[in-house]
Amino acid sequence: MHYPPLIVWFMALLVGLCLGSFLNVVITRLPVMLMRHWRREARAALELDEEPSPRFNLATPGSMCPRCETPIAWHDNLPLIGWIKRRGRCAGCQTSISIQYPLVEMAGGLLALAVVALHGLTAESLFIYGACLMLLALAVIDLRTQLLPDIITLPLLWAGLLFQLLFQPFMLSDAVIGVMVGYLSLWSFYWLFKLVTGKEGMGFGDFKLLAALGAWLGWSFLPLILILSAGLGAVVGLTAQACAPRLRGKPLPFGPFLALAGWVALLVGDELMALYLSLLI
Repeated sequence: MHYPPLIVWFMALLVGLCLGSFLNVVITRLPVMLMRHWRREARAALELDEEPSPRFNLATPGSMCPRCETPIAWHDNLPLIGWIKRRGRCAGCQTSISIQYPLVEMAGGLLALAVVALHGLTAESLFIYGACLMLLALAVIDLRTQLLPDIITLPLLWAGLLFQLLFQPFMLSDAVIGVMVGYLSLWSFYWLFKLVTGKEGMGFGDFKLLAALGAWLGWSFLPLILILSAGLGAVVGLTAQACAPRLRGKPLPFGPFLALAGWVALLVGDELMALYLSLLI
């Protein structure tokens, strides 16, 4: 295998860290933006006056401490460096800053290195890296809020179909079938579980996320993705309940495990499928 020069590794890591930093903004602000939008729609439907609220989006207001609202200086916003420099605490009130921030930045950098190492610097690798970042955002948002926003999931699905059309047109029919099978499989499980138990086993966002993975990988990868995600979810869920009894009976989001299985399949899917098939034979 021909490895890229050191400068390419460094640039990939730097870009990945910066994009991970931007993902933190999306992860923390997008759910709030959606909640405000839904609230405005509800008030409009009820013919209530709109509530005045300050402008809030991905750019406004600037980065600040959520507790004391001290603006964060540009040098404290540097990916990883700012968090380490302040030892994970606000410069103003010394409140702890969530470990989510450096972890997401690090994940963005490591995913960039993995894509470059496995797929090189190509147009296809840019698409794959974009998909990995969208999966990362969805996974963390689902962990925080148990939401899988359509504003990310549906573009991920369409981007997968576009990827097949541009780079693997022979896979386009498999991808379209993957979308249908991915959605309908979890949709069917949802209703079967609800009929048997009277409870909802997962959210509609999970259907769309698996459909999006079907678009990127084709229908043949879906059983493997479900096995990986369900197996990992079971292990994590049982371990969490054993270590923290207060978590017993609380719902565990499935999106992060689908996202993790999707990363693995996007990065080393062919090798993983070969191993999977060898175990079946």
